Amino acid sequence: MRISAPMSLFFIALLPPPHIQDYVNQIKQNFADDYGSSHAQKSPPHITLQPPFEWQDDNLTVLESCLQGFVVSKDVVPITLNGFGAFVPRVIYIHVEKSSELLALQIDLMAYVEKNLGIVDQVSKTRAFAPHMTVAFRDLSKQNFKAAWQKYQQRELYFEFIGAELTLLRHNKKRWHIQSQFSLNEKEDDMLPN
Repeated sequence: MRISAPMSLFFIALLPPPHIQDYVNQIKQNFADDYGSSHAQKSPPHITLQPPFEWQDDNLTVLESCLQGFVVSKDVVPITLNGFGAFVPRVIYIHVEKSSELLALQIDLMAYVEKNLGIVDQVSKTRAFAPHMTVAFRDLSKQNFKAAWQKYQQRELYFEFIGAELTLLRHNKKRWHIQSQFSLNEKEDDMLPN
């Protein structure tokens, strides 16, 4: 009998810069304190590009070198966070504006990992990409969702940043951690003014 190699859960995302992560983490903490929803704290603030998938631990270098090959031809992407949104009845998130650059990056990434690694997310194949940054989900009760959504649906939030690297996150059975990051190509005209 052959013992199968250990597997881990991974996903691929864009992470905002540290000052925005700090701000979003404060919002997640508010949801934990005020609405009993702490599950979103198990990962850093992020925009998921490739949903969670299983991968053999002893084959990690193949996954990482494939992602390095992908970013070689991909440019940084402008990201705009604008207000809050919800997937009724449990999820509240920071709205990420759909730009052509972000949509193209996500489509290209999913096609690339399917072709080169056999990673396929069937749900994403049937549902349009809805970029978002989750601040409360799963453990947010329907009652607390209603109360929180009344407060957050009109709350203002606006950030612009450059998505400069893809991040591979790995689950350690308790929470998601950054495994590795892959820099996208910067061009002079892609940089936001200070």
